[in-house]
Amino acid sequence: MPANARVTGTVEYRAGDGPLIAIPQGPIEVQMSIDSAVISWGDEGEVQVAAIPLADYERCLEQGLITLDA
Repeated sequence: MPANARVTGTVEYRAGDGPLIAIPQGPIEVQMSIDSAVISWGDEGEVQVAAIPLADYERCLEQGLITLDA
């Protein structure tokens, strides 16, 4: 089940071998998988999705860059 959260700092992901891309601050939805956190954000019709490794996601939580909604 996806969790609602918020990006409150600099959170980046890499699409393939390309450069780091910032996820904008604001509300996100997080779906956990075996080896990554799949993050989606945006308005209806313009939803963007990125998968980040679990270690990076956990670091973002620990550093307060991503906060889970209560």
